[in-house]
Amino acid sequence: MMHDRIKLFIPLLIFFLLVAVFFLLQNRMVTGEYDPSELPSALIGKKVPEFSLTTLGDDTVVKTRDDLVGKAALLNVWATWCISCRVEHAYLNQLAERGITVYGLNYKDDRLEANRWLERLGNPYQFNLFDSEGILGLHLGVYGAPETYVLDRKGVIRYRHVGVLNQNIWESKVLPLGLNW
Repeated sequence: MMHDRIKLFIPLLIFFLLVAVFFLLQNRMVTGEYDPSELPSALIGKKVPEFSLTTLGDDTVVKTRDDLVGKAALLNVWATWCISCRVEHAYLNQLAERGITVYGLNYKDDRLEANRWLERLGNPYQFNLFDSEGILGLHLGVYGAPETYVLDRKGVIRYRHVGVLNQNIWESKVLPLGLNW
């Protein structure tokens, strides 16, 4: 009988345990000890994985990893279904206007909708890889959109940012990499 009463308190105990974990994590985020946008990537210091994808605007143009070499660049993962991508897009347009090379990776999206998006909001990308099945995204370790990979002139990934790329991230994380933009 006593044993059955204890079993009744197990869900309440689990609830309080989850609340404690939530508050500990929230405290780490507030103090800056934990930043969910700084997810580790096994690809830092390695070349972009091999791929062969068509471009968004013209499904007959095939691009490969070799098309990402030659100068420092951003590889931006985006999609029309991504609300944060819309927020980020204006800043990407600004970077492109300043001469920063930006490549797009349209991720698990609809080709027609993505082209309409670029017509309406501007196109900061040198070219857009169309990854409708998310294969390159999978090889990159993409969690979702937006994500931005900073590439050096040899196509080596030097930094990965999960979330909206903005002026603060550009100045504090990307510029210090010293990639001669």
